[in-house]
Amino acid sequence: MNQITKQCVGIDCSKDELVSCLASLMQDMEIKQQVRKVFSNDPAGISRLVNWAKKHSDESLPLSFIVEATGVYHEKLAEHLFDQGFHISVVLPRRVHAFTKSLQTKTITDSTASQAIAQFGLLKKLDKWHKPNKVYRLLRNLTREREQLLQQRTTAKNQLHAEQNGAWADQNALKRLKKRIRFYDEQMGQVEADINWAISQDKSLKERLEKVQTIKGVSLITAVTIVAETEGFNLIRNSRQLVSYAGLDVIQKQSGTSVRGKPRISHRGNRHIRRALYLPALSAIRHDPFSKQHYHRLVSRHGVKMKAAVSVQRKLLILMYILWKNQSVYDPHYREKCIKKSGSPSLDPPTELDLICSFDNTNIT
Repeated sequence: MNQITKQCVGIDCSKDELVSCLASLMQDMEIKQQVRKVFSNDPAGISRLVNWAKKHSDESLPLSFIVEATGVYHEKLAEHLFDQGFHISVVLPRRVHAFTKSLQTKTITDSTASQAIAQFGLLKKLDKWHKPNKVYRLLRNLTREREQLLQQRTTAKNQLHAEQNGAWADQNALKRLKKRIRFYDEQMGQVEADINWAISQDKSLKERLEKVQTIKGVSLITAVTIVAETEGFNLIRNSRQLVSYAGLDVIQKQSGTSVRGKPRISHRGNRHIRRALYLPALSAIRHDPFSKQHYHRLVSRHGVKMKAAVSVQRKLLILMYILWKNQSVYDPHYREKCIKKSGSPSLDPPTELDLICSFDNTNIT
């Protein structure tokens, strides 16, 4: 008898609607589309969605919910399902989009999208979504707000510079621009005060952040941004996954003798992390002997300063992850001390920190 082996609900989220599709995977690997329905994206609609899924699913088998990450519109649904004890996975839209292409679906609607999400959940092994810690969620919102204010202040300063150096400067416009800049400064000060308050409420978080800041060039805002965007590295299994999450992983397209794509970083990741690491990397190149040596070694090989700077960003990110995980402080002479203690590099088994200290990748652009 052809029995059900797996079942899940694929949900395409929007601001007002939750387009849902309940699908099952049979023993012969056939995918059976059972029912589809649209619910409102509010507490009442989410409750009706859960009752509907329970009614049409097999109670003897676990039921999974697969939700496509759509801005912030999926967050209330994901939190409700997690609190109810369901297995929920949140997938990136580009992964679902690539999977939909393999289905050769010509008509793309919310209904077909939910169907594709359900099939994706049945055929793929997905990680379970966990509700983020409140302090990390708060810090993420605050650091992103500060980043936005900083960009707006930079825009206002550029406008002020252009107005001051123009042939026909408008004094009223200058006053408004200066007032706007002061407003942004005041707002950023309030946000930073909120960040410091949130950190002060968690002693363990404060101590770990202080240890991460022992890295040359890494300030409190940089450390908080990285930790908040990765939820305290709770969802990171290894350094390779972290680099990919930040979009600093190297990709290359090569086929036969004619297609020779230039290696570059993917940029398919958290842009807030990459933006937060840019200035710390430049500071580390100037003030940290290890980063400076690594930077100049790469520049001497290929002559591209940006490639070397991105490599330093990548090193800083992994080093922050290691210090956070091991709850240790940065020691630029760590490797030399290990060699001196053992008497020979070969007698001292390399740790994860040793590997990152010897890491060298020249294919980053």
